[in-house]
Order: sequence, then C-alpha cells, then structure tokens
Amino acid sequence: MILGKIVEEKKREVEQARREAPLNELKQKAEAQAIRSAFKRNISRKGHINLIAEIKRRSPSRGVIRPGEFDPARIALAYQAAGAGAISVLTDERFFDGKLEYLDIVKERVTLPVLRKDFIIDEYQIYEAGAHGADAILLIAHILTQDELGRYHGIAKELGIDVMVEVNNEEDIEKALASPASIIGINNRDLTNFDVDISTTQRLIRLIPETKVIVSESGIESYEQVMFLKSLGVNAVLIGETFMRAENIGDKVRELMRE
Repeated sequence: MILGKIVEEKKREVEQARREAPLNELKQKAEAQAIRSAFKRNISRKGHINLIAEIKRRSPSRGVIRPGEFDPARIALAYQAAGAGAISVLTDERFFDGKLEYLDIVKERVTLPVLRKDFIIDEYQIYEAGAHGADAILLIAHILTQDELGRYHGIAKELGIDVMVEVNNEEDIEKALASPASIIGINNRDLTNFDVDISTTQRLIRLIPETKVIVSESGIESYEQVMFLKSLGVNAVLIGETFMRAENIGDKVRELMRE
C-alpha cells in the first residue's frame, strides 16, 4: 500500500531531522515567525468559489507531472496573478520531489497564504512548517489518531497556523468533527490506492455542518466540475495536477475559475 510506505518513510525522515535540528531549536525558530495566518479567511470568501493552487512536481501514481524546468517562485507568481486565494506547496521529497525550502521560496515571492502539504505524523513537522513560515498545515485524518488530531491542531493554533483536516470517508469525518477543525478538506483521491472519484465530495459533504469551511481536493480538471462543486456548497477547491500539466499556468487557472 502506497500510503503505508509513505508513512514509514516519513517516520524515518522525522527521526533523521531530529538528529540534525533538535526540537527545542526548531520551536524557537517557529515561535519567532509570529505567524498571523490569512489562510482560512482567503479560502472562505463569500460570493464565489476560492482556489488553493498547488505546486507539485511529481506524484507516486502519475510520476513526473511537470517535466523540465520546475521553478516554484515563478509558479507561485503565476498563481497569484491569476487570482488564487492561497498556495499549497508539496514538501515531501521522496514521493513528490518536494522540499521544505520551497516554502521559503514561495513566501518570499508572493503575499498569498501558504499551506504546507505533507504527511504530518509528528509534532516536529508542525514546528518545521512554522519555522519555514507556513500559514497552514494539512492533517490527514486517516493516518492520525483522534488524540493526535486534537493535539497537533492545538500546537498549530498556538503558532498562529491554520489547520485543514483531510477526510476521504465517513470514519475520517467522525474524527474531523470530533476535533477542533474548522476547515475540512474532502480528498477525492483515496490515499490507500490513489484512485480518484470526484463524487466523493458529493457523498461526504452532506455529513459536514455548514459552519465548517469545506475544500474539495484532487481530480478537478474543468470549469464545469468547479461549478458543480460550488453548487454542492464547497467553499474552495485545491487543484494542482491540472495546472502543473499546463503549458501556461495562468491561462489554465483562468479557464477553470472563470466566475
């Protein structure tokens, strides 16, 4: 199972990172950032569906998505110019060719809030996100216990970081709703096998209170799909692969988000 391999690799990465940079040192860097996140505000603006545009070079299921030159700064600027509300940055190295440093690069070039997209399984990674200036983190309900969801959410909030809890099934939603999460991302991709079904959002959104900010993630490829998700009550869409495959990223964003 791909997800199991990713989690095991992530545990090894965290242990290695702890040896290189002690937790206390990382905490000091994160707390010094004094983050005041605008992520939740930007993705819950009323009157239209908001965009979290993702920077991702590769995925385990599709291989390299954007071959050739990969310039996170240029991509981020294209997203901002095209009207994105926030930017998601893949930081996993082994499976997605991401880097923590991409957070720094993007934060230096744009004014949009930035989400650290990774497989967070340890509080250490939350302080890493804070130290690199992330405005938000992703917590995946499927790979965390109820206690971890609550505890990690608390750490993030103390740092001023917003939290999006990701769900893919009814059990995940129970966990998310029992946590302090105010932002819930419905992933149309099942991480156990990487199959994508956009109707996942349609099925699960009925179980989520309207008081939550709801994001639909993965498999979104057309304006018609964006409008369909908006009609369901989705507040924001997270789109990466469709933009990463486009020759002109800005034009592709405007094609999908033309409200």
